[in-house]
Amino acid sequence: MLRIRVATAAVLAAIVLVVLFALPVGAGIAFVAIVVLAGAWEWARFAGLTGPAGRLLYVLAAAALAALAWERTRAGASLQLLLTAAAGWWCVAFLWLAFKPHAINHAAAALAGFCVLVPAWVGIARLLLIAQPVRGAAWFFYMLLLVWAADVGAYFTGHHFGRVKLAPQISPGKTWEGLIGGVLASLIVAACGAVIFRYPPLPFLALGLAVVLASVVGDLTESMFKRYAGLKDSGALLPGHGGVLDRIDSITSSVPFFVLGLGWLGALT
Repeated sequence: MLRIRVATAAVLAAIVLVVLFALPVGAGIAFVAIVVLAGAWEWARFAGLTGPAGRLLYVLAAAALAALAWERTRAGASLQLLLTAAAGWWCVAFLWLAFKPHAINHAAAALAGFCVLVPAWVGIARLLLIAQPVRGAAWFFYMLLLVWAADVGAYFTGHHFGRVKLAPQISPGKTWEGLIGGVLASLIVAACGAVIFRYPPLPFLALGLAVVLASVVGDLTESMFKRYAGLKDSGALLPGHGGVLDRIDSITSSVPFFVLGLGWLGALT
């Protein structure tokens, strides 16, 4: 199982590298849109839409909202407002996880999917359009490295040392030891990023910590909805990983905090 998981991850990483650095920016934006809409197709099951027609309708609704959000965020202030609202949603999701993880219905699940997927695509797309002082694709790939480091660190640390359950009602396999391992791994990447991008280390460490904590909330949030829908995985497209949502859940929650953090650090001007 681990061999299949690693092989799939390697293929996905290679595809991401080609899309981000070997193809035009428009291709990268389109690729991310396809991935997000595939996520919407899977999320529709959380909202009780199990038939093809209902799931397609949900995907079209997500696409329409994404197009509207794209049009309305041409100005930097509007983009910041959207991402701030998205960050606020993830704070609400954290409280949801902590206090009412079983208080879910189909309507809430449907609305949550739009809150998860639409701002993530807009944030990534706008980030990819940045050409200087650092190319947006480089920033996005760096964020992916932070998330991947947290995921890998949590997986191996939790597997070997995990004892205390992090959220047993939502995701029994996750442990506090795994969380600590994931945080430490991502902070190493953050420290390397400070050197590579020539920024003061403390702000970058703070940004890395914010991203990894947000990624955990995103992962647990998807697990909460999967449990509600009676699903182990969101899909079966990716061998060893499950569905598209199982791979992008941490990314969707990280994007608002990462892009806003870069703005506050003055890295996007």
